[in-house]
Amino acid sequence: MSLTIPSPLPGAEASTGADSAAQPGGTPAPRTYQVRTFGCQMNVHDSERMAGLLENAGYVPAEGEHADVVVFNTCAVRENADNKLYGNLGILAPVKAANPGMQIAVGGCLAQKDRETILKKAPWVDAVFGTHNVGALPALLDRARHNNEAQLEILESLDVFPSTLPTKRDSVYSGWVSISVGCNNTCTFCIVPALRGKEKDRRPGEILAEIQALVDDGAIEVTLLGQNVNSYGVEFGDRQAFSKLLRACGEIEGLERVRFTSPHPAAFTDDVIDAMAETPNVMPQLHMPLQSGSDSILRAMKRSYRSTKFLGILDKVREKIPHAAISTDIIVGFPGETEEDFQATLDVVEKSRFATAFTFQYSKRPGTPAADLPDQLPKAVVQERFERLTALQDRIAAEENRKQLGRRVEVMVTAQSGRKADMTHRLSGRSQDQRLVHFSVPKGAPAPRPGDLVTVTVTEAAAFHLIADPTLEDYSLRRSRAGDAWDRSQADSCGAPAPAAGNGRKGVSLGMPSLPLRTR
Repeated sequence: MSLTIPSPLPGAEASTGADSAAQPGGTPAPRTYQVRTFGCQMNVHDSERMAGLLENAGYVPAEGEHADVVVFNTCAVRENADNKLYGNLGILAPVKAANPGMQIAVGGCLAQKDRETILKKAPWVDAVFGTHNVGALPALLDRARHNNEAQLEILESLDVFPSTLPTKRDSVYSGWVSISVGCNNTCTFCIVPALRGKEKDRRPGEILAEIQALVDDGAIEVTLLGQNVNSYGVEFGDRQAFSKLLRACGEIEGLERVRFTSPHPAAFTDDVIDAMAETPNVMPQLHMPLQSGSDSILRAMKRSYRSTKFLGILDKVREKIPHAAISTDIIVGFPGETEEDFQATLDVVEKSRFATAFTFQYSKRPGTPAADLPDQLPKAVVQERFERLTALQDRIAAEENRKQLGRRVEVMVTAQSGRKADMTHRLSGRSQDQRLVHFSVPKGAPAPRPGDLVTVTVTEAAAFHLIADPTLEDYSLRRSRAGDAWDRSQADSCGAPAPAAGNGRKGVSLGMPSLPLRTR
């Protein structure tokens, strides 16, 4: 996944010198930046921090392709992450040669892992920093420019909790809130614990204060984020801390939708299910990583649960929350996976009835125990199994979506529209269970803003989205504080006077969580 964070922040002042173009009157223009993100939700959220740090230091978002500073926030989970980074760095080499004042920085998981290798392969990079010192980015850029040499700074443990850093969020109506960083699990395929360290938990009061601040600025949805959210509380010895946090979110006035990702099946307890079912603003949606349906493969992965436990969790969730939509992660082709093992995965997928799935072909990652396991499978075998799995999941997703036909759903409108929006004139949003809904606005009905909520009846269903083409009588619009915040943000970006906020405060940008539209 690649993400650029561009929206302009008015009022930023210049902070860097001679290589910036001059504005009228001889004042150096602010240096511009662009952040490009590869990887998971944690990386997307870290990129919001990087953008906030740069803007706090006086940089402004680049308009168009060219930027004075390009930051790559990297992933190390998949093999093609390396290829993406070095391919992009290669493309930028001649661009930088033609623009001597340009700087390139590389951060994130791949930077934490590869370190000096990045500067050896791409000596035109100016700064390399890791997952534990995101806050050092502006200083590293300044030092590289002053000393005219590349800066490498990698810390082995967390320098400062990322949530204390300035943040430039990507959307006004919905945001990520990090509750922990790092992971205490030892999954043999995963390099994340080695790169992000042991789990570090934020105190509940800090989390709730951040959520309240987002709500005060117009957000109506938050997604609680952690490498393993349901182990939250391990640092301060409260095994029910996560369920208590969910219930506390239910007490925040104006917060309409609460989501979280990702839990671990081995640590998923009944008190969390009860909190989900009994807290009205916790949405009926759960992402529960399966990884494999074979007990022998789960054992080799050190996943510390078995398929029976996994299916039992889903049964409990659906008993308490009948309309819950459940998504998952699955790895195909783990070393030693037999056809019998793979069939066990297909069997669990058939029983689980996932609304959507993130499906991956196993990727050998140096530094993980699985990389040294015997019986690494041929690419052709993995590919064939992957195609069978995605065909099965696509069928199930289509069948589950068809069950939504005729159902009235509340949709939070997003700023993003579908690929065919110009032709269909439909807007897009997410239902409470996180399904993607494309909907039309009946002639004569008021149009919603991003952040507003519409209630419509599902009229068509496909594997990866729902469609609602309501009549005027069937269409209901609820204008929200989040829509008001969207109006203010658009007025700010245009330099126009903003509509008055209810509390007299100016809105900030918030991060928009998303799920994939396809399984492959």
